Amino acid sequence: MTDGLVTDCIFCRIVAGRAPADVVAQDDEFVAFRDARPIAPVHLLVVPRRHVASLDQIDELDEAVAGRMLRFVVAAAREAGMQQSGYRVISNIGRDAGQMVDHLHWHIVGGRRLGGIG
Repeated sequence: MTDGLVTDCIFCRIVAGRAPADVVAQDDEFVAFRDARPIAPVHLLVVPRRHVASLDQIDELDEAVAGRMLRFVVAAAREAGMQQSGYRVISNIGRDAGQMVDHLHWHIVGGRRLGGIG
């Protein structure tokens, strides 16, 4: 780990600018980029710049930073134009839930009518 980043974490490499990504929004604490394997017309990922394994370790972030993260998620969704039609925000926690990268991230999915979860 260097500078709060894990060298073998793809999201840490994206945050550091060492891996390609279509970044759509960023600030000092968070980065939003398009998912490389989208499941909907609009599929963004939001990650904190600081490496935290999953939402289950949210206590590793300062309480104010954790709150700003949710505001950043909403701002990224609005910036992508999903505010009117709606969108889904998902955080998978652990392998059984489908978490593929051990770095806290939110999926923002929209751009079409979504089925499933009510």
